[in-house]
Amino acid sequence: MDVILTAGGTPAADDPLYPLTQGKPKALLEIAGKPMIQWALDALAAAQSIDQVVVVGLPEDAAVDYPRRITRIPNQGDMVANIMAGSRTLQANATTCPYALVMASDIPAITGEMIDWLVAQVLALQCDLVYTVVEQPVMEKAFPGAKRSYIPLKDMAVCGGDVNGFCLATVTDENPFYRKLIESRKNALKQAAIMGFDTLLLILLRAMTLDQASLRISRRLGVRGKVLPSPYAQIAMDVDKPHQFELLEKALTAK
Repeated sequence: MDVILTAGGTPAADDPLYPLTQGKPKALLEIAGKPMIQWALDALAAAQSIDQVVVVGLPEDAAVDYPRRITRIPNQGDMVANIMAGSRTLQANATTCPYALVMASDIPAITGEMIDWLVAQVLALQCDLVYTVVEQPVMEKAFPGAKRSYIPLKDMAVCGGDVNGFCLATVTDENPFYRKLIESRKNALKQAAIMGFDTLLLILLRAMTLDQASLRISRRLGVRGKVLPSPYAQIAMDVDKPHQFELLEKALTAK
């Protein structure tokens, strides 16, 4: 399977990470001895199921290593455009798998084993969209004090993952709901509101299960989708705040 690795984005002066990045791209923020994006590429290289990687938004002069095929394309301006451009690049590169992963470069704790697990799930499910989540106890056990944003469902509370699977032929930016969901990916309740105020009310009342939420999302987007709980907290442990950087640097240094 192939991967779109998103690496665009430079924290502005009012961003909590600016004191650490100082005007440099977030993907190049050094953590435990190497840039965050290199941790992501090392995990992809260790995965047995991954072939080529399309990196979106990384400056041309940034040196990174990946042992298999890697293509760089410029930042397209927003997350949806980046994913669409990455998809077109994979297809132009004659990808042989109908499915791909889209992965953020700011999850440095992920490993090849975790990526192989997700690839196996995506291939088995054969859905248009596989959206990963991590349950609150799983996250807090692995990263106490991470302070993630959770969606409180009837059967569990979850936070969104940063590695997801999709079918190259069916995911396009022509669907306005898909664009809005991606653009609001850091705000769980805003995502729920986009899905409809009835969905938001059911979530606030904890009256909807994960499977019910998955069905509503699929119907709303007009795709065959699956919300997939991950046993690996690292899939959702991105670096948005300085305290999250400190947590991950400590974990990676100990590793």
